[in-house]
Amino acid sequence: MTYLIPGILAMAAIVLASNILVQFLFGQWLTWGAFTYPLAFLVTDLVNFLHGPKAARKVVLVGFAVGLLCSLVGSQIIGEAGPLVTLRIALASGVAFLVAQLLDVFLFDRLRQGAWWRAPLASTLVGSTVDTLLFFFIAFSAALVWIEPGNDVGWANEVLPLLGMGPEAALWVSLASADWLVKLGLAVLALVPFRLVVRRLLDQRRLATQPAASRDRP
Repeated sequence: MTYLIPGILAMAAIVLASNILVQFLFGQWLTWGAFTYPLAFLVTDLVNFLHGPKAARKVVLVGFAVGLLCSLVGSQIIGEAGPLVTLRIALASGVAFLVAQLLDVFLFDRLRQGAWWRAPLASTLVGSTVDTLLFFFIAFSAALVWIEPGNDVGWANEVLPLLGMGPEAALWVSLASADWLVKLGLAVLALVPFRLVVRRLLDQRRLATQPAASRDRP
């Protein structure tokens, strides 16, 4: 179990940081959390590649537990507009994280035999898309107002041009679109650290398994 400690710590740090940074805006359509949360997919994929899907699922469950704890704490902190974390936000965050990450683990495992980039890229793209759809629809769609009738999400359903320049759509659709575009970009960029980390760890494993005499040869 100790071999999972780096992945568990990394996942916990990312979830905790994202829950804090999501409260701070970056521009008009994004929060700072949009730039940290996608790193969770990188952690999941690295653990999956190195230790397999069972280990990756354990790391995901730790991240889910940390997210629940953050939601619980946030629900007890009252701001000007009420609790920092509402029931819908907590539900949306938990469902989106768990479903998307487990889907990522499943797809990565199925695609691991292909080119090195195919499994991390495809699983992250699909997982990120599902995560965005689930979170913003559950958290802000007027169709699910019955989940928490006392939570006014009318502001998120105000009809505006998509991302300020496209066809008219609910504000939450623009927020989801911007979030999704960031995740797509980071999914591609994450291939670089994925490749570097995997290559280094595999080289270390190879050296550790070689006989001492062969390592000493010039």
